[in-house]
Amino acid sequence: MPRIAGIDIPEKKRVEIALTYIYGIGSFLSNKILKKAKIDFNLRVNKLSPEQIGVLKNIVEKEFIIEGDLRRERMMNIKRLKDINSYRGIRHKKNLPVYGQRTKTNSRTRRGNIRKTVGSGRKPAASAT
Repeated sequence: MPRIAGIDIPEKKRVEIALTYIYGIGSFLSNKILKKAKIDFNLRVNKLSPEQIGVLKNIVEKEFIIEGDLRRERMMNIKRLKDINSYRGIRHKKNLPVYGQRTKTNSRTRRGNIRKTVGSGRKPAASAT
């Protein structure tokens, strides 16, 4: 398995899809990288020559923020919002949706599947003896 940016990319998949296994690279960026490296999109990873893998490594590691650096940058941005007590930062602190979604009915996953309707958590009525 070739390693790019510390990630083993699968050998049996097309290069276009295999690059998306790297955090921070989606299909659009994958296509952009392959155009720059002049590699066919439909080529399988196990058919790549060592030179082509080297070119991909250089492009990915030097020109894009990926994996740990990207995760760290995202965490720092969220921490900054929390520190300055912006509206978005407060929503992050309270584990509520940040981007304006409604919370009366939706956002179960963000709020932790809390059901606040009457009777939803009620135990069944005791049976007559």
